[in-house]
Amino acid sequence: MTAGASKLLRRTGRISAAGRPCGGKVQLMGRGTAAGRSRCAPRATPRIVWPLTLAAVLAAVAGCSVGVPDPAAPRGVPTTSALATPTITPGHDAAAVAAKDLPLTAGGSLAAGVAVGLSDGLREAPGWKAVKENVAGENRYLKADGCVVSARVRENQGSLAVDGDDRASTVELFKYLDPTILPGYLKSGTLRWGGEPDKPGPRVEMLVFEGGSAPGGKSTAVLARLFATAGSSVYISVSCPDPAALAAARADVAERLLVVPPTN
Repeated sequence: MTAGASKLLRRTGRISAAGRPCGGKVQLMGRGTAAGRSRCAPRATPRIVWPLTLAAVLAAVAGCSVGVPDPAAPRGVPTTSALATPTITPGHDAAAVAAKDLPLTAGGSLAAGVAVGLSDGLREAPGWKAVKENVAGENRYLKADGCVVSARVRENQGSLAVDGDDRASTVELFKYLDPTILPGYLKSGTLRWGGEPDKPGPRVEMLVFEGGSAPGGKSTAVLARLFATAGSSVYISVSCPDPAALAAARADVAERLLVVPPTN
């Protein structure tokens, strides 16, 4: 189990993937915020140098913390309650990218090297509460029916990225987690792409691995995407007591855990 802590966002804030040991800027997108500030981040997460097995992935969604491996330099993800100074990418219209769906084929429309974010809006969904707040970059949520969700963002994913191909890059991410996860096992799913919960808005395509459910065991699913051009990844695991509870939890995740587009 990894350790470290920092405050979560009060509402639908953006978790930046750009953490530094101290003094680094952090980014988030909150409702009605426009000011930026810096905050110290937790100590860097120890480097993971071994491939994870399918059992480890399912252990993560069942309750144990298994980080998304960052082959270059894994770091915790700091949070703040205000909007940091935007990264400027000349000639790139981030607002236009954020205003429409982002299928796996459109990852090249993002600015190079500018990480996406992930909101913490699931904590406000009925029946859910946050039980782990930005520990080594992980947010964890518990539902009253026993479902557990782990969500995290990682940067510096270039060594896994397939140039300009988010689908192939995400397949590589799953293969790194477990070489037995074949491309045919992965299905398409979506999360919110910015916007606000319970309001119409664009979607971002993810790949989903469904772990199944043994008798008396947990029903599990993992949603992930490696944004090859942006150089960052989003990873969300869901574990529930039974398939019906899993379906309901995944619906909550799809509406409440927003992938936050980069700003420019």
